[in-house]
Amino acid sequence: MITTQQTKVLKGADMTWDLMPNHIELYHREIVSAAEADGMGIRTSSVLWEKIGVGGQVLPHYHDVVEIIHITVGQVRLLCNGEWQDYEAGDTFQVPAGVVHSVANRGDAPSEQISIFLPAEQDVPSNSFFNTTLVDDVYSASIR
Repeated sequence: MITTQQTKVLKGADMTWDLMPNHIELYHREIVSAAEADGMGIRTSSVLWEKIGVGGQVLPHYHDVVEIIHITVGQVRLLCNGEWQDYEAGDTFQVPAGVVHSVANRGDAPSEQISIFLPAEQDVPSNSFFNTTLVDDVYSASIR
């Protein structure tokens, strides 16, 4: 049931980095929780802004959801289809449910990524691109 009716703003400067247990130098900021997703009427487990410290690693694992990982800062090494490969900011990984994967920082500064966790379901309806409806100019604001 959709219960959220207003835009919520999370300011990065107000958020804290929480250490993720069972990994090496992995910190996260939850930018959408499962409860918040429920309120918006979307199906997601979580959306995380993650930071991996120098020498840090998300240890090899798998889960029952799909994970989309977009690297925003730094250089990483990804355990991809059983092999380690190097990637950098701007690269995106689509990891199916049940697939073993890992991300390690390979640079000399922390790396950052956005990780989106989505349910994997059999027999889902086909997806389509969303529709956008423009509204009256009364909401337009000057950006100067």
